[in-house]
Amino acid sequence: MKVQQYLDSTYLKTPEQAGLSVAENTKIVEGFIKEAIEEGFKLIMIRPDMVKLAKKMILEANSKVTIGTVIGFPEGTNTLEQKLIEAQQAIEDGADDLDFVCNYEAFKKGNIDLVKNEILEGTKLGLSHNKIVKWIIEVAALSGDQIIQLSALIKNVVMSNFKEECYSSVFVKSSTGFYKTEEGFPNGATVPTIIMMLENAFPLPVKAAGGVRTYEEALEMIRLGVKRIGTSSAKAIANGQIASSDY
Repeated sequence: MKVQQYLDSTYLKTPEQAGLSVAENTKIVEGFIKEAIEEGFKLIMIRPDMVKLAKKMILEANSKVTIGTVIGFPEGTNTLEQKLIEAQQAIEDGADDLDFVCNYEAFKKGNIDLVKNEILEGTKLGLSHNKIVKWIIEVAALSGDQIIQLSALIKNVVMSNFKEECYSSVFVKSSTGFYKTEEGFPNGATVPTIIMMLENAFPLPVKAAGGVRTYEEALEMIRLGVKRIGTSSAKAIANGQIASSDY
């Protein structure tokens, strides 16, 4: 199976996180964009400030690679207004996919109305501009019951407020890849968490992000039913090699 069209090639480190200068980090982003174009990956996932660069490179290459970016990343605690402003700018800069970090901390504290409202308004903004919207729930920060509940909540908000033809454009996504876990606990997608998401988000699609490190693991996720896989080692996975990165 050609897995390229499932792969969202991802680079989301800031210069500070990478220990690089702005120019050095931008060079890495350019390399990821170029690789996505050459390898025919589904999408290049980058920070909002890099969307214009990706759009320019993709247009110049006459490529079909789409552009994704993250909103409220990585903690998801930004206000709704901040998230909508960031998303609107990303749309204007040329993003095709908007990956919002759900305010999972508010969800854990029982502030369900806040979470419902951001899902409604963020989804509405994205869909009104014909964009793909994904809601990152950060599975490593949640219990099994919370993964089930939050996946179902997103599904219910979407099904209650949008037409059926919109469902395929709103994903539930596992992870940011930046959540710090203890004792080596996985901070990305695992088979048990993805199964819970698939069962409780349906008919919304699911994206497995983080933790998929080999071609075989990618195939397993696809067979389970995921529609996208986020990884910073897309080329290695597509070529049957083991990813060198945890994300």
